[in-house]
Amino acid sequence: MTIKAIMVDVDGVLLVHPEPGGWSAHLERDLGVSTAKLQDTFFDRHWDDIIHGRACLRERLEPVLADIAPHLPYAALIHYWFSNDAHVNRDLCDELASLRASGVQIHLATVQEHERARYIWTELGFQDAFDGLHYAAALGCAKPSADFYRAIETRTGFEPKALFFIDDKIANVEAAIDCGWAAAVWTGKETLRSLLPQ
Repeated sequence: MTIKAIMVDVDGVLLVHPEPGGWSAHLERDLGVSTAKLQDTFFDRHWDDIIHGRACLRERLEPVLADIAPHLPYAALIHYWFSNDAHVNRDLCDELASLRASGVQIHLATVQEHERARYIWTELGFQDAFDGLHYAAALGCAKPSADFYRAIETRTGFEPKALFFIDDKIANVEAAIDCGWAAAVWTGKETLRSLLPQ
C-alpha cells in the first residue's frame, strides 16, 4: 500500500537542542532553580500524570515552584522552557513541506502535555505546516504503548500500512512496526526521502 501520511516525532526530530543538557542546561544560572531539584520534586513525581492527561501542568508545577523557587513565577519558567526547547530543524521542515505538496499528509505524533502542545502547534506555526497533531495528553496514552498508535489510526482513519513514522527512539519505532506501520529511526544524518519505504 502507498504511504498516505507521515507521522513525525517532535523532540529530537523536529525540534533539536544544540546542547546536551537540553532546555534546562543553564536553568540554575539563568533562573536560579536547581535542575536536579526540579527533576526530583516535579518531573519524577508528577510528569506521568501530566503527560497522560490526568493532571494539568500548571496545577502541579505552580505549587512545586512556590516551594523550591518562590522567586520564580510559573509563567517565567514556562516561557524559558518552551522557548529554549524550540530549535526547529528547518531542513526537515523543508523536506516535509515538499512531501506534503506532493499529496502526502504530514502529522505530528508526540509525547506532550496540553500547554506545550498548544505552543508547538500555534506559537511555532506548525498548524500551517502539518495536517494534524496527535499528542499523549490528548490521547490519554503515550509512546511506546500500542494504544498510542491505535488511537492515531482511529483519529485519522488511515490503515496501519498507509502510515510511515519517524522517531529518534528505537523503542517507539519498534512499537510502531509491531502495530503494522512502516517506521524508521531518525538520526538526523539521513534525508527523510532516503528512509521512506520504496
